[in-house]
Amino acid sequence: MLVFWVWRIVIKARVVVFALFFGVWMPLGVIGVSRNTRVVNVGVLFTHDSVIGRSAQPAILAAMDDVNADNSVLPGTKLNLILHDTNCSGFLGTVEALRLMEDEVVAAIGPQSSNIAHFISHIINELHIPLISFGATDPTLTTPHYPYFVRTTQNDYFQMNAIADLIDHFGWREVIAIFVDDDNARNGISALNDALAKKRVRISYKATFSPGSPTSVINDLLVSVNLMESRVYIVHVNPDTGLSIFTIAKKLEMMNSDYVWIATDWLPSILDSFETNNHDVMNHLQGVVALRHHIPDSNLKKNFASKWNTTSFNSYALYAYDSVWLAARALHTFFQEGGNVSFSNDPKLHEINGSKLQLTSLRVFNGGEQLLETIKRTKFRGVSGLVQFGDDRNLIHPAYDIMNIGGTGMRRIGYWTNYSGLSTMTPESSYSKPLNATPNGHLYTVIWPGEATAVPRGWVFPHNGKPLQIVVPNRVSYKAFVTKDKSPQGVKGYCIDVFEAAINLLPYPVPHAYILKGDDSLDYNNLVYDVSQNRYDAAVGDIMIVTNRTKYVDFTQPFMESGLVVVTVVKEKKSSPWAFLSPFTVQMWAVTAILFVFVGAVVWILEHRSNEEFRGSPRQQIITVFWFSFSTMFFSHKENTVSTLGRSVLIIWLFVVLIINSSYTAGLTSILTVQQLTSKVEGIDSLISSTDAVGIQEGSFSLNYLIHELNIAASRIVKLKSQEEYMDALRRGPANGGVAAIVDELPYVELFLSGTNCVFRTVGQEFTKSGWGFAFPRDSPLAVDLSTAILQLSENGDLQKIHDKWLSRTECSMNLNQVDANQLSLTNFWELFLICSIACIVALLIFFSRVAFQYRRATPKAQPEVEETQPDRTGRFGRTTSFIQFLDKKEVKKAKRKSIDINPAGQSSEGHPDELKKAKGKSIDINPVAQSSEGHPDSQPH
Repeated sequence: MLVFWVWRIVIKARVVVFALFFGVWMPLGVIGVSRNTRVVNVGVLFTHDSVIGRSAQPAILAAMDDVNADNSVLPGTKLNLILHDTNCSGFLGTVEALRLMEDEVVAAIGPQSSNIAHFISHIINELHIPLISFGATDPTLTTPHYPYFVRTTQNDYFQMNAIADLIDHFGWREVIAIFVDDDNARNGISALNDALAKKRVRISYKATFSPGSPTSVINDLLVSVNLMESRVYIVHVNPDTGLSIFTIAKKLEMMNSDYVWIATDWLPSILDSFETNNHDVMNHLQGVVALRHHIPDSNLKKNFASKWNTTSFNSYALYAYDSVWLAARALHTFFQEGGNVSFSNDPKLHEINGSKLQLTSLRVFNGGEQLLETIKRTKFRGVSGLVQFGDDRNLIHPAYDIMNIGGTGMRRIGYWTNYSGLSTMTPESSYSKPLNATPNGHLYTVIWPGEATAVPRGWVFPHNGKPLQIVVPNRVSYKAFVTKDKSPQGVKGYCIDVFEAAINLLPYPVPHAYILKGDDSLDYNNLVYDVSQNRYDAAVGDIMIVTNRTKYVDFTQPFMESGLVVVTVVKEKKSSPWAFLSPFTVQMWAVTAILFVFVGAVVWILEHRSNEEFRGSPRQQIITVFWFSFSTMFFSHKENTVSTLGRSVLIIWLFVVLIINSSYTAGLTSILTVQQLTSKVEGIDSLISSTDAVGIQEGSFSLNYLIHELNIAASRIVKLKSQEEYMDALRRGPANGGVAAIVDELPYVELFLSGTNCVFRTVGQEFTKSGWGFAFPRDSPLAVDLSTAILQLSENGDLQKIHDKWLSRTECSMNLNQVDANQLSLTNFWELFLICSIACIVALLIFFSRVAFQYRRATPKAQPEVEETQPDRTGRFGRTTSFIQFLDKKEVKKAKRKSIDINPAGQSSEGHPDELKKAKGKSIDINPVAQSSEGHPDSQPH
């Protein structure tokens, strides 16, 4: 540190010599100018003896030289800068601002301090003097209360959003803010708090110290934050006192692994000002991540550095240089647009003319508003990059370099822009591409304190010697879940074993102690609320995860599924004489019967013309249709099918009948052999519609759910404490002072039913879905780690083993066997019915198409004369009647021509060679019907 302070003294001496040169010789130059040269006064306010001031002062004076040497800017006008030292004091800064206003300046550059900017902004607002600040970063300065304030540096609002994105990128949920207790730091941390809240991250503690506090105060402050849980520190201080924080942190061993230090732009401002990096200073900063104003590389920047013959200047020096050029360019445009420099007295100040402060010397700049608008629309490219303002008087395209300190310097690990967030792409490239084409959320590897490359967890258990205080409900009933024990830990049960198994999977030790509270009447909502108020560090037990509880605590991943069910008394159901109808629903029976008749009719149509068994009198044919239809149910039909179409339909139908018969047999067997139970309560719906008493477990969330969600009257609800009270209330029933049913969580019900010999059962379905979890205060990192551990327990089977150790399932917990639930409906068979129907329709279409074709061929031959002599009588009705008659006729097929060899002797032709020769070549055509079958002259209708 001695070397560092010697270096500061040397730099200060160089700056003083440089200032004396310009402060003594430059006025002589101004005095010696031509009388025609106009002089414009611009004030400059900043703290000369400061990190920012020592870098900004040479840049400001160099900018004045460059402006006056450039004939294209303010030709015929001399820019005169009047420097005042604010001494890093709000009071002295205000006094210097008043003195500056007496010199009738048209604009003011500075100050570097946001605190002083707040004070003097009220003065410039009254006197209409535009204020161009190169160092005031307070987000509140851009409010409408300060219309004459314009800044050429970045707004801390964007820097705090960059830090919030950085915190979210690494997944930390809590941070500690260390900052100076002044307006600038408070407003900056307030902006950080808003930005973090959008990421669901919170500032767990705000550690403040007064400006100029001794090292002992800072030491005590760091000791106190080191005892806290969070290990992510955001340091937002001024450059002149910030290094002492890291010096003390190094002594307290707070720069080791597991710590995260993030500094705002003040730290790079110091390091960039070093001509050579100080080894002791850099040793205290190893692993720190800092944000630096992004200054793009350009020829202007290189020329600026070459004039100084050094690169040891920070971003504020560049902003100060561009601020002078901004004032010069705006004045140039102001004069070109007809503006002139004139001042007038402020009538408000003349009202207090009797004061000894001589406030009447302060005059209002008449062209102040015009010059302000000119400044706001001025656009040029300076050494700090593009200088252009948005509607909020902030520079557009804000950007920061993300720096990581390591070794003897800093290295860039990425960038942040308001356009694309975190990225390894330069801001110039990001702004030139569409938003969806810009890769974001990426950074290069960070070397954290302790030379660690793994991302620190960001929190530890507080170093205050106290284990976690875990509250546990002291249950008297349902002891399998959690109960008091004589072991050293004091509790045991299923929930305790799951918690201990999850804790053992964490990569770090978790000292904890269990605290029993209450009894079976304990209200779990109050238990969870105590955790949210930090009376306890966590709550472990059979705690249901419900909506109103998640509003003020964080739950882990559920370790047991749960939900509300209804338990009631059940009785054996007597068998019904109509039980044989139960396997199918009414709709199923109806559709099946219709389909039987339909298939029988289709087969009759297909077989009627060619099959004698499907012909006869109308009465006989109707009986045949019904008999054939229903006899297929038992595969006992005696009629044979001869047509191809009829056989195809019948095969498909018999397959459908087989499926129906099998399903019916299985369903009826189940109904007649499985025990059927009945109850007056069929589920939660029947319970709501009744007026009987309903039992609940005392202290359960089901009380509020039944009253507020299901609108069950509170007078119907009976609170029960133990399993014995459950059994007694159910057995007595509502008529004898008991309850009709009990509504409770599924795990309790399963444990209760396991010892009741199946006298009670659950009815209906589980009507809420949730689970049990461990409760922690909001944003507790331990809740996240334990959730991961619970998932590991579930995946490796340990969670089920713990369940089997403490809890046992019983068949009595199943729902009632309801006949309606086992009935088969159309939903189960509609595909088969559809296939069978389509097959019938297709067969009918083919059949009628073939008959129509035969009818068209037969009609001209059979009735040619009738059509010629009586054409007027052949109408549509006649053709329909004729077609029906044709359809009803029996189809006679052509007999095949056969050849018969005649052998009168009845002997083999081998024995009579001569007779065989005589008979050779003789044949007899056999055709019992003389005419073609197409005409059917001998056919008669039946």
